[in-house]
Amino acid sequence: MKRGLLILLSCVFASFSSAEELTIERLFSDPALSGAAPRALEYSPDGRRVTFLKGRDEDYNRYDLWEYHIADGKTRMLVNSDSLHRGEEALSDEEKARRERQRIYGSGIMEYTWSSDGRALLFPLAGDIYYYDLDKKTSRRLTDTEAFETDVRVSPEGRYVSFIRDQDIFIVDLKTGEERQLTRDGEGPIKNGMAEFVAQEEMDRMTGYWWSPDDRRIAYLRVDESPVDEVTRSEIYADRIDVIQQRYPAAGRPNVKIQLGVLDLDSGNTRWIDLGRKWDIYIPRVKWARDNLLSYQWQSRDQQQLDLHLFDLESGDDRVVVEERSDTWINLNKDLRFLEDSDRFVWASERDGFKHLYLYDLDGKLVRQLTHGHWAVDNLEAVDEENGRLYFTGRRDTPMERHLYSVDLYGQGDNLPQKISRRAGMHDIEFSKDGSGYIDKFSNTTTPPQVSLHRAGGEQITWLEENAVVEGHPLYPYRKDWIAPEFGTVEAPQGHRLYYRMYKPANFDEDKRYPVMVYLYGGPHAQLVTNSWDREFNQYMAQQGYIVFTLDNRGSAHRGTEFENPILHRMGSVEVDDQVTGVKFLRSLPYVDGDRIGVYGHSYGGYMALMTMFKAGDYFTAGVSGAPVTDWSLYDTHYTERYMGNPNVVPDAYHESSVFPYANGLKGPLLIYHGMADDNVLFTNTTKLIKQLQDDGRQFELMTYPGKKHSLRGKQTRIHLYTMIRDFFDRHLKAPQG
Repeated sequence: MKRGLLILLSCVFASFSSAEELTIERLFSDPALSGAAPRALEYSPDGRRVTFLKGRDEDYNRYDLWEYHIADGKTRMLVNSDSLHRGEEALSDEEKARRERQRIYGSGIMEYTWSSDGRALLFPLAGDIYYYDLDKKTSRRLTDTEAFETDVRVSPEGRYVSFIRDQDIFIVDLKTGEERQLTRDGEGPIKNGMAEFVAQEEMDRMTGYWWSPDDRRIAYLRVDESPVDEVTRSEIYADRIDVIQQRYPAAGRPNVKIQLGVLDLDSGNTRWIDLGRKWDIYIPRVKWARDNLLSYQWQSRDQQQLDLHLFDLESGDDRVVVEERSDTWINLNKDLRFLEDSDRFVWASERDGFKHLYLYDLDGKLVRQLTHGHWAVDNLEAVDEENGRLYFTGRRDTPMERHLYSVDLYGQGDNLPQKISRRAGMHDIEFSKDGSGYIDKFSNTTTPPQVSLHRAGGEQITWLEENAVVEGHPLYPYRKDWIAPEFGTVEAPQGHRLYYRMYKPANFDEDKRYPVMVYLYGGPHAQLVTNSWDREFNQYMAQQGYIVFTLDNRGSAHRGTEFENPILHRMGSVEVDDQVTGVKFLRSLPYVDGDRIGVYGHSYGGYMALMTMFKAGDYFTAGVSGAPVTDWSLYDTHYTERYMGNPNVVPDAYHESSVFPYANGLKGPLLIYHGMADDNVLFTNTTKLIKQLQDDGRQFELMTYPGKKHSLRGKQTRIHLYTMIRDFFDRHLKAPQG
């Protein structure tokens, strides 16, 4: 085994004579240790402002709407959510589910939309819609109903506000205030303009309707959920049990029927697009290319085929301009960009083994490949057609950092990417509409999130949130004891390189031998080992005397298809092999006690914790499994079939990737926890497992959380959860094993 240490980050915090002790209670109390963390950062369309949502110092889960005004350099609150609504929000069931899919939690103003002229902002609050006029500095309430309005936006020309109410599409004319219902059959299993469950959870598509650029039409999806199995499940709360009828498309079972139509506002009529004879398909993306030209992406159920269609509303012509094919699966992205000044578009593909950008014309002819190499593009960030520059984020320097780059759009010179961001770490970028500047949300292992404003070439204009760890910052009292992790690589026996991150314990002494907590996720479309601000519980456990180790196994993201694809039909196999490789590396270190190595993960990480405990009990002493998938036939179609195939076709693969054939391999202590109202990884996954463990006579520990969903939100819940995890590992790993 070869150890290649890539980065050794020394702690940059200055020493102080005293420091407060970090506690679990402090991890989840206000204000957040990481400091101010504005979210939903956006440039205004006119480029004059940057807006964002910001939690309060006394309640970081209560959000208000703020702006940074570029001309005067001032940051100010635009809308105090309390001025419009106080107290608890009675969210509809649809909105609760939507927020769970978005992974957002809190109250107040949770999302907003700009008008295209940059003169107004639109946001939902407590089920109604508010329109904030920047010139008048007033908020206008557009709806006042018992129903709950969601998916709110301003039309491109600014004439209308659209929204979903009771599973139908509505608009409000901003001049007259007149409200108009556009679709009328939304009820029961029929949903108009709404994203189905798998679109929200797995495709990162939270909407089901799209305005044409000229405000004349709305493209929308009509979803018929009637084919989907209606699952009866119990959501168990502290004082009641709610019996929920949920249409859940489990792997191998029917999906929704979906139609794509274009609604003409003048006539009120819908023109339906012929999606082909196969109804069991996905429409993951819809986007207008021109006023009369609609694009949509057609994906086969096995996700090995993805076609980009262009539908001409004038001629009725529907043509495929890009075809993607794979023997494994095709990952979706949001990088399609139609150029305004030419009949061309930018498309992203992994056809050469890594995600790269390509330039096409509207006839489907490839003009050129814009980026190349054995590294992956993250996202297309902006296209500056006037100056011929394309901006993207990617991993050209190292897979552990995301940087901003640019290339020549028209292929001049060698067209090698020019790196724009400079600081080592992770850069999340949001460009202005004209491509002249960008917002950079940055962090690394020793720098909590900072937000800065830059010109397109990289020059910093100002801080939007410097978040400097100085006196008064929430992290300041803990600086002296803060531990910076080490990064390195391990060469696996199969020949691939694995990246890891390791925290050494407080007051580390290389002559001592320490217990280890392996924190993992292990699933596709994710990456944990990055040079970014990390979850603070890992820091806490290191300060409690643990080595905290994380390794990204095969199947994880940003390493190309050759690294990701080995999990096809083999979930829980190659990932476990790679985690065992990581433990073998740990055991080679003189300061690691190889008999005291625990494993902890949540969701796919919970599944991995079970599989490592069941299949590799000689390497993992104790394990904590949170909200685990235990049987992939219980999980949804779009995610599961992408990696595992259809269980009706490959039933053996599902059997071998479930935890049950290996449960009798459990040797060490195991703690399982799960939210009892989880509508993502259904609680049935855990009840099936505990039944088998009981039948097999295997002892384990179990904690259930009444009323909690998959994310287990809430301050007291999290304090309880992480105190329990610490206590579990203290009992089983802190004392030397006899």
